[in-house]
Amino acid sequence: MSAFDWLNGHAFTVLGQDVIWSDMVGNTLGLIALALGWRRSLWTWPAQLLSGVVLVAAYASAQLSGGVGKQLLVIGVAVWGWRQWQHGKRRTGDGTLAVRFATGRERGLLAAGTVLGTLAVGGLFTAVPSLSWSPWPDAYIFVGTLAAMIAQARGLVEFWFAWMLVDVVGVPLAFSSGLPFSGLVYVIYFVLVLWGLRDWWLHTRRQPAPAAAGEAPAPAVPAGAAATETPA
Repeated sequence: MSAFDWLNGHAFTVLGQDVIWSDMVGNTLGLIALALGWRRSLWTWPAQLLSGVVLVAAYASAQLSGGVGKQLLVIGVAVWGWRQWQHGKRRTGDGTLAVRFATGRERGLLAAGTVLGTLAVGGLFTAVPSLSWSPWPDAYIFVGTLAAMIAQARGLVEFWFAWMLVDVVGVPLAFSSGLPFSGLVYVIYFVLVLWGLRDWWLHTRRQPAPAAAGEAPAPAVPAGAAATETPA
């Protein structure tokens, strides 16, 4: 039996639907990656890469081309995100990445890119029905995932909001596609995203403001003191 055959083999049954190994293993790795991202650990990126490799098999078995494309995208962006975090200039003393809120320009670019990207990919999936039986939700998840991971790689708090918007569509799509474990994991994702958002938000109030090139870093805000966030 090949590794691909094993990954697409039956693991157990949930809510009357079969769960395959790739669905279970890939999404479990995704949860681990999210937890590591919450802690701002560099290891979130290798975990996301491995999750993407496994989930390619899960989405291929469900004939969700958008899902397969998303996971291939995850693999590529995970490599880029690792480099961004590893070589980032805004590093904290504990070896994790400093986080911040996006500037107005960054938010505008992310929003515009997400909208235009969804229209382009959705149009492609609609024009070529064999790519997806649910073109617009697939396109939304595909592009939304890209936007979320780009924001995460840049250490932007907004990445959590992007994941929330992906989850809203991802939960019903996963269940309707015969991937119940993925649907349940999306629900857990949503809960963890709320906690991660809170943690990153509070962290922006405790860490020094990122310094521009050639400038000394701003002093840290004492614990319990009020602080206001200044966009970079």
